[in-house]
Amino acid sequence: MRPVLITGSGTLGRAFERICVERGLAPKLTSRSELDITEPDSIERAFDTHQPWLVINAAGYVRVDDAEHDHERCHRENALGPEALATACARHQIPLVTFSSDLVFDGAKDAPYDEHDEPAPLGVYGKTKHEAERRVLDRDPSALVIRTSAFFGPWDGYNFVTITLRELAAGRELRAANDTVVSPTYVPDLVHATLDLAIDGEHGIWHLANTGATTWSELARAAAELAGHRVDRIVPVASSELDWRAPRPRYSALGSRRGSVMPSLADALHRYHAITRERP
Repeated sequence: MRPVLITGSGTLGRAFERICVERGLAPKLTSRSELDITEPDSIERAFDTHQPWLVINAAGYVRVDDAEHDHERCHRENALGPEALATACARHQIPLVTFSSDLVFDGAKDAPYDEHDEPAPLGVYGKTKHEAERRVLDRDPSALVIRTSAFFGPWDGYNFVTITLRELAAGRELRAANDTVVSPTYVPDLVHATLDLAIDGEHGIWHLANTGATTWSELARAAAELAGHRVDRIVPVASSELDWRAPRPRYSALGSRRGSVMPSLADALHRYHAITRERP
């Protein structure tokens, strides 16, 4: 079986690997040393070696705040790398999926952003993601670009929901922004929906996030209540009081004109809780 080639072995890449196996697909997860998306020769070698039928780009620079003083690396990994992949995928006629962010928007809108809204990123990270969208679709109009937001999931220890529950379980307070509205995205739902769209031959920009906009403090409270933790240890604060160096939109909830393919946030939180409460 020809594999699904997955670039990047972080949280999203590993989730794709896991769910591809569950769905009877053959994943090939690659680290940077195996496939550097910023190096065309590395891409060609990986394509020649693995002969993929689909490429999922889960690689890239993810540290939003660090990007403000690491512009060159962020630009190389988030804009130039996806462009190089798109160029190769177009030449080999291999479908490509790559990921963008709600941070391509400035937050001036008071309703969920859809695929037709004009991006206006505030920070370096969002600017590189917006540039990647343009570069990828210019090189390969058949590529699928997924905008998503605020990952949480059961398989890593570094997402906001998992950190919240760990802090509360340890008896500590958690400070969370009460003036920034996002669309949290449950990673298993994102992966399943992305694979469905790719298999169906969808292309262009799609928004994928669980339905239901919330502030970070409201998200923390909802997760804590499900887990049976005291919610009085959650301290709602203004985002200006947090250690955020990069500017963020005050409102970046995502909606879609193209289709409703993601479950609700409430449903996702219940499934997250059902999985994580079984662990010792």
